[in-house]
Amino acid sequence: MPKSARKKEKDPEGRMPLAEHLRELRNRLAKAVLAIVVVAIVAAFYQKQLTDFLSSPVPKCEGRDLAQSHGGNCAVVVFNSLSSPFTTIVKICLLAGVTVSAPIWLYQLWAFLAPGLHKNEKKYTIAFVATAAPLFVAGAWLAYSIMPMSMRVLLKITPESAANTLNLDDILDFTVRMILVFGLAFELPLLLVMMNIAGMVTGKTMVKWWRGVVMGTFVFGAVATPSTDPFGMCILAVPIIILYFGAVGFSMLNDKRRARSNPDRMLSDDEAAPLDLTPQSLGDSEPMPALRDRSEDGRQHAARNGYDDVT
Repeated sequence: MPKSARKKEKDPEGRMPLAEHLRELRNRLAKAVLAIVVVAIVAAFYQKQLTDFLSSPVPKCEGRDLAQSHGGNCAVVVFNSLSSPFTTIVKICLLAGVTVSAPIWLYQLWAFLAPGLHKNEKKYTIAFVATAAPLFVAGAWLAYSIMPMSMRVLLKITPESAANTLNLDDILDFTVRMILVFGLAFELPLLLVMMNIAGMVTGKTMVKWWRGVVMGTFVFGAVATPSTDPFGMCILAVPIIILYFGAVGFSMLNDKRRARSNPDRMLSDDEAAPLDLTPQSLGDSEPMPALRDRSEDGRQHAARNGYDDVT
């Protein structure tokens, strides 16, 4: 049975014309966007539950009037404009769509890039994604867990003569930034491991960096955390430092494994393959064959021992 004219055999190395690449990219993007939109529409029916979930870290003044909510014990969640409820709900639904549909659009991204990767590159990519996803989830969970304590620390600064009113849109931005900062920070040790696997850095070199890494991690925690309190800085810095030393241990074990399989790996080219520079005799030189030359006057002369007899 003849094959359809539209159905072409795929190149085993994933090669295709530029128009085919653009067409495939369009199809992959369309599927990813469709998945996000569908999940966002479904999330719209549960927007109240999602709003309560995202605002739950805030210590609310339940059962109290705004005029009575003085000091830093609690806060009142409000909207500052007429359109704020609608825009905030749209943001929450889109955020839920991107998060819940992540397996779909990540697969579309992988399906677009995978044909151009070699076998080893595919193996390392799958291992990277399989490790990066749990680390990001762990960082996001830690961020959401400490947000109530961070908010209480910040609200405690409020004087008794003032009241706290927090915009729900600002709370959403604060929550998203905390989750992204913690989630991405947990990926830093994984990047070091991948650099070690690629041969860009050794475990011994990473050990020498530990003082700068510890100092830089605390500085990063102080600058990157939206809460700007010492508690959030320490909660972010300590797990990263623990993961860093875990990456150092893995890298040193990996270096030992490489050394066992290739003892000359750490040597330079001259050390791994030393050159014998001892002078050796070339033996007797071979005489040049007789050459025939025609001078300007038309006479031929025989070349003797490589020299023209006229010379």
